[in-house]
Amino acid sequence: MAHVNLLPWRAERQKQREREFYMQLGSAFVAALAFLMLWGFWMGARIDNQNERNSYLQAEIKQVKARNAKIDGLEKVREHLLARKKIIEQLQADRSQMVHLFDELVKTIPSSARLTGLKQTGQSMTLDGVAQSNASVAEYMRNIEASPWMGHADLRKTEKITGAGRMPYKFGLNVKLNRPKSDETTMSGGVASPAHTVSPAVAGSTARTMDAMAMKSVAKPASSKAKAVQPKVKGGAR
Repeated sequence: MAHVNLLPWRAERQKQREREFYMQLGSAFVAALAFLMLWGFWMGARIDNQNERNSYLQAEIKQVKARNAKIDGLEKVREHLLARKKIIEQLQADRSQMVHLFDELVKTIPSSARLTGLKQTGQSMTLDGVAQSNASVAEYMRNIEASPWMGHADLRKTEKITGAGRMPYKFGLNVKLNRPKSDETTMSGGVASPAHTVSPAVAGSTARTMDAMAMKSVAKPASSKAKAVQPKVKGGAR
């Protein structure tokens, strides 16, 4: 019976399997390394692309900020120009007011009263003066409230000064200033409307109070010199 030795064949088979295993292991390592390199290149490209996008966005943001700063500067210039325009319009509207006010002061003051001081603050005026009696002050207030350039007059004070001569009464008034509607429409380029008028009830409310005070003052005994200057003179303006 013949004997066959299979040991060399088995050893050769085992060595071949070991070679195949190491080759597969090397191929897997190379494939993994190649995959890692490709993944790294791909991620690097995405990072570079995102960095470029970020740089572009930052440049655009800087441009927008510069435009916003320019717009803010233009807004400030616009506000400044509007403020100047408003001031010019106010000066244009009020340029003739003082002339009319002085003219109305001359027209409204009775001959039995005299102004000693006046002060204008915005659309209000403070008047101080002396008069022969409270009736003269009441007449002056009625004339003021009937004026188209002056409105309601509030009596701030009235007192009698002893030894003051012809005009022993010292008074103070707070007057609201008005602008006639005809003047306002003329300034704005519109059609003139009727001038502003004051209601007789409003115009005479304070005056009636002053008339009552005047009647009380007239009822008291007075010297012949005071009686000589007591009568009111209407229509005349100093």
